Amino acid sequence: MDFFIAILIILVIIVLCSIRQINEYERGILFSFGKFGKILEPGWHIIVPIFQSYNKVDIRTKVIDVPEQEVITKDNVSVKINAVIYFNVFDASKAFLAVENFKYAVSQLAQTTMRNAVGAVSLDELLGSREKISDQICALIDKATDPWGIKVENVELKDVSLPEEMKRVIAKVAEAEREKQAVITKAAGEVEASNNLAKAAEVMARTPGALHLRTLSTINDISSDQSNTIVFAIPIEVLEAFKGSNINLNNIIEKKK
Repeated sequence: MDFFIAILIILVIIVLCSIRQINEYERGILFSFGKFGKILEPGWHIIVPIFQSYNKVDIRTKVIDVPEQEVITKDNVSVKINAVIYFNVFDASKAFLAVENFKYAVSQLAQTTMRNAVGAVSLDELLGSREKISDQICALIDKATDPWGIKVENVELKDVSLPEEMKRVIAKVAEAEREKQAVITKAAGEVEASNNLAKAAEVMARTPGALHLRTLSTINDISSDQSNTIVFAIPIEVLEAFKGSNINLNNIIEKKK
């Protein structure tokens, strides 16, 4: 009787030791006699010692920071770039069997693909279309890692570092562009102002007394500062008014004398 109890206890211990837990974010790879058996879903599983073994694969989204790479663009400008990759495992068996270390493999593949993609574009395209280039790199890496059971979700170019000489050149170009826009804006303003002055002159020429009102308004504006010396020229319209009334200016001047 004691012998059967001992055997029962041993069997219970073996069963308890054979129970393995697979978490929700994991998948198990079961091997029987060294051969791939099946993928273990989350939960408890009995793994027969000696005859069977298993390995866990994390299927959560992983983030890899690609080290800074020195790349030469299509127009022969040397830049340094780094990136971050988001990916997950959609087939645990391929990720474990098809490649030795899928994280390291993805990182190395990303570095090579990033250098090739950036080397195919100019500096202006790299700086102006960073998102588009990131999408292209993502598509290339995703296609290459598909046989490994890996889905690349996103690739983001974090930083593009330029040489100091190139930074100074870009700053000069930007400054010249700003000066160009300022000159264009100023010239456009002067053209608009001259057009408005021409229209105002036409209106004043057609309206009797308009020039007098404008003259009085100007005198009122400049009379606020007492330090100014004002030399006031008689408008031609005033002379025309005297001429129209047949008044002899010379006679008026002689009478005053």
